[in-house]
Amino acid sequence: MDRPARVPHRCPCQGRRRDPTGTLAQEHQAINRVVALLDERSRRLFAGLLAKQTGHGGVVRVAAITGLSRTTIRRGLLELGSADDLGTRVRRPGGGRKRLEKKHPPS
Repeated sequence: MDRPARVPHRCPCQGRRRDPTGTLAQEHQAINRVVALLDERSRRLFAGLLAKQTGHGGVVRVAAITGLSRTTIRRGLLELGSADDLGTRVRRPGGGRKRLEKKHPPS
């Protein structure tokens, strides 16, 4: 099942406002196009990787560029650091809506 892509976030940074066709603006647009295509776990990991590469202040900078929460980006950094948790699940088990059979057992 194809899921609809998210609408890319428009970065509100000063460099983009000064020169909307400049290199910095194009870089931020490219980042946001990629982020819009990823699922939530991949989005966290990608944002964490960008923050790690940026160095000091990277979490705040990536949050401004992508529109993701700083908590989400920090979680991505932590997940990158723990190589044993790179399984295939996007969410932890037990999340989501309860099965209809469990809520209303057959009589």
